[in-house]
Amino acid sequence: MPETTRFRSSQDAALPDDVTDPLLWRAAYDVAVAHQPDATGRCPSLLCAGRSGPCEPMVNARRAMRLARGGARRAEFGETPGRTARERRRAA
Repeated sequence: MPETTRFRSSQDAALPDDVTDPLLWRAAYDVAVAHQPDATGRCPSLLCAGRSGPCEPMVNARRAMRLARGGARRAEFGETPGRTARERRRAA
């Protein structure tokens, strides 16, 4: 019987310590790996049809990886690391 288990690059990748959404980070990592530009600077994915890199999926994957990290999210919204969800709701 043929092997049906699919391998994803994110299975071997070590999660950064500040990742707050591992599922988002791993999915974005897999997209980033699939859209890594080749030696000529073009995206090898059939989705991008050889466009020059970084392609739109790569840019979005990098953004998703940043958003999946707690520190990036706090910096984006101007929050301090010590604020809890309760404090943020109260301030709003």
